[in-house]
Amino acid sequence: MNVTVTEKAIAEVKRIIVEQELGRDKVALRVRVVGGGCSGYQTKLDLDEKWDEKTDNLHDIDGIKIAIDKRSALYLDGATIDYHEDLNKRGFIVNNPLAVSKCGCGSSFSM
Repeated sequence: MNVTVTEKAIAEVKRIIVEQELGRDKVALRVRVVGGGCSGYQTKLDLDEKWDEKTDNLHDIDGIKIAIDKRSALYLDGATIDYHEDLNKRGFIVNNPLAVSKCGCGSSFSM
């Protein structure tokens, strides 16, 4: 797989799935790159009930399905999805080695 998902991120996805009563076998963590933000591209994470083996790269990490559409996979090669929880920031972080620059708030990037 071209994207790494840390243990902390997987644990948080599992917690959200349980909290929302979705069921692990019914949803996948959807990772995609979309146009937008002040730097040009943004990484979006969603829980998705639909995926297609023809258009998506599907992976299973510790019982969680990961779906990345093949176009987004080109922009995410080598990226790491992590989860941080501290006094200043809480949430998922995508560290993308292909990003040339990031906006000031870190929500978008350019290539």
